[in-house]
Amino acid sequence: MNETINTLEELLGDPMIQLVMARDRVRPEEVRMLLERARRPSGGEPHVPPPHMIARTCQKLWLCS
Repeated sequence: MNETINTLEELLGDPMIQLVMARDRVRPEEVRMLLERARRPSGGEPHVPPPHMIARTCQKLWLCS
């Protein structure tokens, strides 16, 4: 097994990774954006969706009336 650390570009360029991403309908730009967002400092506050979004999700999943 190769124990080198790969860069994101090397990983996204790997044919096996590309096949899995294609199967899951994930584009490289989406992965880059997700990682960039995770890397930014959040200011210490966890992100909580607004109440109307929570209520809508709750109703869709039949968790509340």
